[in-house]
Amino acid sequence: MKRFHLLELEDQPWFPRTIRDLATDYLQFIQTFFRVDRVMAPIVERGLEAAATTRIVDLCSGGSGPLRLLVTDLAAEGVRVHATLTDLYPNVPAFETIAAQSNGTIDFETRSVDARAVPPDLAGLRTLFNAFHHLKPEDARSVLHAAAAARQPIAIFELSERSWGNLLGVLAAPVGVLIATPFMRPFLWRRLFWTYLIPAVPFTCLWDGIVSQLRAYTPDELRGLCEGSAPMRWDVGQIPIAKGSGRLTYLLGFPA
Repeated sequence: MKRFHLLELEDQPWFPRTIRDLATDYLQFIQTFFRVDRVMAPIVERGLEAAATTRIVDLCSGGSGPLRLLVTDLAAEGVRVHATLTDLYPNVPAFETIAAQSNGTIDFETRSVDARAVPPDLAGLRTLFNAFHHLKPEDARSVLHAAAAARQPIAIFELSERSWGNLLGVLAAPVGVLIATPFMRPFLWRRLFWTYLIPAVPFTCLWDGIVSQLRAYTPDELRGLCEGSAPMRWDVGQIPIAKGSGRLTYLLGFPA
């Protein structure tokens, strides 16, 4: 299936921040429900060990994704890390909630952080969870080459995949939002309003979910984006998440 870089609502600076934050909250809830962190943990641990670092700098964090559970998984394996949440459009309320639940292992940046130009003071393993498809090829290449130039490791994980199965699955997203909303925390009246009275959140998750699948990079395309970077070791692959819930595509890079 050909890659189409269509308009994704959450990427647009004019898109209402309230709806963006509520939509990213739902994505975070789903990633937590399927415990994708358990699949990611061994790959993240490899990146940390290869670069001899104990810090994770999460880029394009959205609602924080699987990071809190991932940090817990690593701690259970004896790997103590500190993580920092960042985003071009920081979801500060979600960041505050996750930081408060982390027992001091996660903090966040309130400033806007561009994954193509990470500030030098944010050193560590750069991670992107289900966010790389937001980037056009030239920007995606810039993210990878910037990490290589800064001699920083990077780990990218994508649930999106250009397949008919994934596209058909996304059609159920509005129903998923309607079912999941009462169980999402913290409880917010605006979450109910923009989900049930005016279904802006279900529509956003449906539209952006379809576009995300069409934007996803294949493993071969990821390898192509890495070409020409500063000396790095790149590992690309796909791992089953759970029975019937798709595959996780990953890219791990660390200084050679």
